[in-house]
Amino acid sequence: MKKFLIITLTLLLLPTTTLLAQSSKKTTKEVSPFIEGRQKVRQTDYDSVWKFTSFDGKKKYYLNYDYVQFLQLAESWRPDLGNFDVVMNYLIRNPRSPLRVCAIYAINPNVRDEEQREALKENARTEALESLEALQAYMKTKQMKTKLQPQVAQVDYRYWRGDAFFTEEVPADPLIRVGLILYFGTKKMSLFPNAMEGAPTFKAVKFFPNDATVQESWYSHLDEVAKYLKENDRAEVLLTGYTDDQGTAAYSKGLSRQRAVEVKKLLIARGVEEFRIEVEAMGTANPIGDNSTLEGRVANNRCTITLQ
Repeated sequence: MKKFLIITLTLLLLPTTTLLAQSSKKTTKEVSPFIEGRQKVRQTDYDSVWKFTSFDGKKKYYLNYDYVQFLQLAESWRPDLGNFDVVMNYLIRNPRSPLRVCAIYAINPNVRDEEQREALKENARTEALESLEALQAYMKTKQMKTKLQPQVAQVDYRYWRGDAFFTEEVPADPLIRVGLILYFGTKKMSLFPNAMEGAPTFKAVKFFPNDATVQESWYSHLDEVAKYLKENDRAEVLLTGYTDDQGTAAYSKGLSRQRAVEVKKLLIARGVEEFRIEVEAMGTANPIGDNSTLEGRVANNRCTITLQ
């Protein structure tokens, strides 16, 4: 009888234990290859690939290479990799070295239409991934066992070009293929380090309701912001205007933009270059106070200052 009960209980519990065993298995988390946002970097942040005949597994390398050539090379199967040859030679000699390849692109700063910029962004992502997949296919034909992790990132054009943005003609192409960032090795490393890590935070400039005038009491505060920006030439600043909810959406949007513009004018007057200041109009979004109270509305009429 006891044996019968044990067998019966075992049979009843079997599906549950099987499910538990299955649920305990680790699931592979799918990681997006896209690095979001506009990365704030300069070309000089990266070592030139030409300085090395072999690669240090703890460094990043910038390579000025039109990565869409991978697609053309894969179709012809007669690869002429140009200045990417040094990389392929290394991979042939060291076929087990892990490699992160990040295709980086920029949207031409002269393209102002947001819909067009978004369309260019999507096209750039698709094009870059297809190109890196073609590189993977070529590597398989060479029987390389290298594990390649493809990534795609958007960079700010004026940052990767450094000062050259102001002395050279901007390329005519709306989509600029900047090149590739290579990283060999298994050590975790950010391809785009945050330039503003450890930077100070500045309090928001407050405004009277229905007004975009910056009161003189904020001038000394803006002196500090301007002083920091002039001493740290890598820093940019984002000025984001906000309002309370007492006006129409269109009015609030316009007022919030004008508030950010007025702060921008004062920073420019203090010696900050205009190209380093970005303005954003958020209207009634992201309230920090209760709009049903006077104190809350006062808190919401502001322009935030964010270093980036």
